[in-house]
Amino acid sequence: MNTKSALMCAAASFVLAPMAHADGHEGERGRDGEVSIIYWQAPSTLNPFLSGGTKDVEAASLILEPLARFDETGTIQPWLAAEIPTVENGGISEDLTQMTWKLKEGITWSDGTPFTSADVKFTYDYCTNPEGGCAQITKFESVENIETPDDLTVVINFKEPTPYPYTAFTGGESPILQKAQFENCVGAAASTCTDENFGPIGTGPFVVDEFRTNDVIAYSANPNYREEGKPAFASVNFKGGGDAEAAGRAVMQTGEFDYAWNLQLAPDVVAQMEAGGLGTPVAGFGPLVERIMLNNTNPDPALGPDERSVIRPHPFLSDPAVYQALSMAIDRPLLVEIGYGQAGKVGCNWVPAPEVFASTSMDCSTQDIEGAKAMLEEAGWVDSDGDGVREKDGVELRMLYQTSTNAVRQDFQALIKEWWEEIGFAVELRNISGSVFFGGDAGSPDTFQKFYADVEMYANTFNGTDPQAYLANGLCDKAPTPATQWQGENISRFCDEEYDALWAELAKTSGIEARAEIAKQLNDMIVQRGGMIPLVHRGRLSAHANDLGGIKLNVWDSELWNIADWYRMGE
Repeated sequence: MNTKSALMCAAASFVLAPMAHADGHEGERGRDGEVSIIYWQAPSTLNPFLSGGTKDVEAASLILEPLARFDETGTIQPWLAAEIPTVENGGISEDLTQMTWKLKEGITWSDGTPFTSADVKFTYDYCTNPEGGCAQITKFESVENIETPDDLTVVINFKEPTPYPYTAFTGGESPILQKAQFENCVGAAASTCTDENFGPIGTGPFVVDEFRTNDVIAYSANPNYREEGKPAFASVNFKGGGDAEAAGRAVMQTGEFDYAWNLQLAPDVVAQMEAGGLGTPVAGFGPLVERIMLNNTNPDPALGPDERSVIRPHPFLSDPAVYQALSMAIDRPLLVEIGYGQAGKVGCNWVPAPEVFASTSMDCSTQDIEGAKAMLEEAGWVDSDGDGVREKDGVELRMLYQTSTNAVRQDFQALIKEWWEEIGFAVELRNISGSVFFGGDAGSPDTFQKFYADVEMYANTFNGTDPQAYLANGLCDKAPTPATQWQGENISRFCDEEYDALWAELAKTSGIEARAEIAKQLNDMIVQRGGMIPLVHRGRLSAHANDLGGIKLNVWDSELWNIADWYRMGE
């Protein structure tokens, strides 16, 4: 039985339950004891500016908060700010070059000291310091400088008119750091501040009691949290590691945990778990896309540490015939069926949502093995010695294909390896623990940012409903390098002057329709010019205990965005 047949036997449809929207109840802070959360990709840091991993951003979101968040509908809501600045309320200048945030009065850090505009400005200075690397640097791409006329006022001056200004200090990826705690941790010192990065002081509903990297985090309720009676839980047991299947079972079958994140499991497996009766899967579609990133640089292990996955070009992935053939050989509807069922859709785009920003110019739903072979043949890639591997000018199509350790991803790897070898590639597979792969350790050779492989597969998303900052991840200067301590979100090292110029046009374009048109062009450009191969538009799928109330799954921000509102339901 081949890989396709074996996996098809395991695939079965299942129906996702609607999200719980139970009403909260009043009472004393900490009245409901402990809530247990399991993320099978264990957090490696609690500083989201030093990691591009969703697991780290979300674990930090219990502690660190932004000025504004995006709610479960994608609507921006004031958080640490008193209101959302607009042109209408005077918070944004008529010429769109300045935005003024007014902070809520009386907010304190968990250590009891006042939260002020100085902390907001410091966060900007911290992330944009040229001596260090910042995973969230694209959020500040349009900012010229920040002024603080008083403790409750933050004035952001933009480099030019900025029609969409809600990138800096909004969403879970761009929270505020406490200046007093981090002021000696800027630039090159950022990654050396272990105590600060593992135990940030925040304004959120919880504080860190203990952080064991890639393992367990113990939180307790913030005694200085601004909302009376919240959080309902006195403590959080946040377990990291294991695998998605064990996490799902721990909520829906054994009841050991209350919430399990990112259940990247085959649909029949989820259905079996739900039959356990103790928990409910919840899902929603946002911009999350499983994709294969194509390394635009040379990952040859023979190169030195300052050259490997830094110097251009890649030995063969720079050839359009090669990356187009790789995409043509993939059967995406089959991947959806065996990997995600109703929680997946065929993915041809980097930005599949919101719908207004989703390109319709590419159809990738039909596998074309013969067409892929013909394309390679025509481009001069031939199997001259009969070993099944095509070559050209002494270069063979031999690839290392890496991803994180996960059953669905290993199924995908096995299928895609078969298809690629059928068209003349030799493919070596590698999988790495998600806790390490998505970690921010600049010293590790195994992170997705370092990209010591030819291609790598993972999923990513963005906060909010406008993709401007996310599309900035394709800019030439956002590639991870030793100089940035391997921070940066241009993982494929894609670099195209036309792309950079078009993104600059997006940053100054008003009107949703005009912005959407440019965003679609940027999406098409990076896909069609060898930045990545989109595979599956994924729904976020998690699970919660049946007696856990207040859950509002959010695909536009941190999944734990409203944990202050969670509570234990009675009988």
